[in-house]
Amino acid sequence: MQINIPNLLTWMRIFLIPVFVAVFYLSDHTISAHNKNLFATSVFLLAALTDWLDGYLARRLNQTSAFGAFLDPVADKLMVAAALLILVKLGRADALIAFIIIGREITISALREWMAKVGASKSIAVSMLGKIKTTFQMLALLLLLYHEALFGIDCQVVGELLLYLAALLTLWSMGYYLMRAMPQLK
Repeated sequence: MQINIPNLLTWMRIFLIPVFVAVFYLSDHTISAHNKNLFATSVFLLAALTDWLDGYLARRLNQTSAFGAFLDPVADKLMVAAALLILVKLGRADALIAFIIIGREITISALREWMAKVGASKSIAVSMLGKIKTTFQMLALLLLLYHEALFGIDCQVVGELLLYLAALLTLWSMGYYLMRAMPQLK
């Protein structure tokens, strides 16, 4: 494993997951519901920013590595899955939507691994559709984690709408990747 700034940021994102989850298991006497929401949203935002930053720095500093390319999407999927599971537990997200998003991530990860083994990984490289899906998904998760009104906006309502939109984009992007892989699947 190559130790560099991008990989350290990715590891930091992974280590933030138990911190992020643990805050919701603290009693309301230890930390208020408002502070739980604020802390979790801040940690998730930090993780999302490090996701962007580690990729940017890897390219900018020419510190890309095979290990980093493997670990970065794993960290992303773990953080999103943790957030979705917490939101389902809190009653802020629908379990079916969480299943669709997490199931798609597992399916596409397996597809990418298989495509790499048959030498066709470039045919299912990250698309703009996947990036748009991720943007809607991250915004939705941030709003649902915060859960309170912000500048007169009901974060729960807007977050739910964005999460449903992210789920639709999730299914669409999964179909797109499966179609791109179809020649290899036959």
